[in-house]
Amino acid sequence: MPSTETKQLLSAAAAACEDKKAEDIRILALDPSESGLSDYFLICNGTNERQNVAITDEIEIRLKRDFGVYPNSVEGRRQGEWVLMDYVDFIVHVFSAEKRAFYGLERLRKSATLLPLADLHMQLSTTILAARRKRSGRDREVELEG
Repeated sequence: MPSTETKQLLSAAAAACEDKKAEDIRILALDPSESGLSDYFLICNGTNERQNVAITDEIEIRLKRDFGVYPNSVEGRRQGEWVLMDYVDFIVHVFSAEKRAFYGLERLRKSATLLPLADLHMQLSTTILAARRKRSGRDREVELEG
């Protein structure tokens, strides 16, 4: 089961894509029985190679700044047609529109579930709110004991 931290990183990466005007942003929750390599694919495309590089730069900067996390590897940045960023629990794929249509990752991962960004944000909010309530309940117990 993916951790709350993974979902926060994924959400921040998707927000970076949106901020750099990436097109057709999709998050695929991969079937654990079929994919031992990662929990999610974040897939999007830019309008040209320079935009693809800008999208991946923004993801890397944001995750480094906000979470202190670096990708394990980045491939394809020099060409910019298909840039892959491996964050272990999720993999970012930034394509040119032509390469995305040609490789069709969504078609190849038929067992994957599309996770709308709104659902990801809702899951995060619910998890964080529950953790805060649990923590504040413990704080009250400590106050009453003391």
